Amino acid sequence: MGFGFWICIIIMSIILKDIHKNYRTGPKEVRAIDGLTLEIEKGRSVAIVGPSGAGKSTLLHVMGGLDRPSGGKVFINGTDIYRQTDSERARLRNRSAGFVFQFYHLLGEFTALENVMMPALIRRSLFNDTRKRAAELLKLVGLAARTDHRPGELSGGESQRVAIARALMNEPEFLLCDEPTGNLDSRTSDSVYGLLLDVRSRTGTTLVVVTHDEDAASRLDRKVHIRDGKIIDLT
Repeated sequence: MGFGFWICIIIMSIILKDIHKNYRTGPKEVRAIDGLTLEIEKGRSVAIVGPSGAGKSTLLHVMGGLDRPSGGKVFINGTDIYRQTDSERARLRNRSAGFVFQFYHLLGEFTALENVMMPALIRRSLFNDTRKRAAELLKLVGLAARTDHRPGELSGGESQRVAIARALMNEPEFLLCDEPTGNLDSRTSDSVYGLLLDVRSRTGTTLVVVTHDEDAASRLDRKVHIRDGKIIDLT
């Protein structure tokens, strides 16, 4: 398969309505998200910006079906995902979402190619097709020469590029990125953001990035500033 598959991706909208998320630590309840409502349009790139403890990562996890809200609803393409069963929601994540985290979460015993293949193997896709697509994705992120290297043999920037390739493996309809350059130097960070925006341009994939970096956020279409679990500004 050539890179023509990029043209065929279906994109989706994400709507959050009156989202609350509370955590209890002993007798104390912590309010991480406080009545937040947000719509992320199809195919847009959106930065969720705020200081540490603002609720950014919690919001991303709720949005991606990883963490059930205490109240409110999350709609993906019109489906209320928290009315689905756990297994239905897991299939939605595997089929439609790509996640990129600050700490990469690569499997150390597997090569870069094998790490990228994992989401499709979980989906039980054909092995040869999966291997070919994984190799194409590593080429796309500039790592064609590193397919047989394990995570311990890769730099931080290379590891994050592998994580991005893995997130793209199942042709996701949206990418959710949690501080994707938090462990990288400024030059490598610029490169990773350039790659994410290039992927969004090529695919039309909805891109949501949690960051505290205002400069990086300014490269995306839209900025959502949050503090204490509430939206304080939309630009």
